[in-house]
Amino acid sequence: SKRAADQIWMARYLLLRLTEQYGIDIEFHCKPLGDTDWNGSGMHCNFSTKYMREVGGKEYFEALMAQFDKNLQDHIDVYGPDNHLRLTGKHETAPWNKFSYGVADRGASIRVPHSFVNNGYKGYLEDRRPNSQGDPYAIASQVLKTISEVPLAKSAAA
Repeated sequence: SKRAADQIWMARYLLLRLTEQYGIDIEFHCKPLGDTDWNGSGMHCNFSTKYMREVGGKEYFEALMAQFDKNLQDHIDVYGPDNHLRLTGKHETAPWNKFSYGVADRGASIRVPHSFVNNGYKGYLEDRRPNSQGDPYAIASQVLKTISEVPLAKSAAA
């Protein structure tokens, strides 16, 4: 996650330097056009752990989703400023103050890929709430913190 966060910051820096040469401004705000009929700018976070990829299971997945629900505000607090303007429940977003998940559901807080379910609840998940101004280090830290709060199966933890 650190490497991906490093790459996001470097990409932002390079984009700013490149556009500076042409007199173009970049706007990273998640809803730069205000309350318009437009999705806004997100920075979805795909995540997995070795346990999620190799062991997983429906019981673990449900416990993980319950923990994400419990930590809803902790996530929103680091997912970027003004996210309430973007996460309205419209335009393929979930409301900022309600946690949800669903298979291939682009309007959920966490989108569950078909492959995740078809592979016995193993693989990666996509948190669709972070926005384009989010600090990728803080986002990754909160996701990993929430994951770490979910106990692993005794056989896998031993």
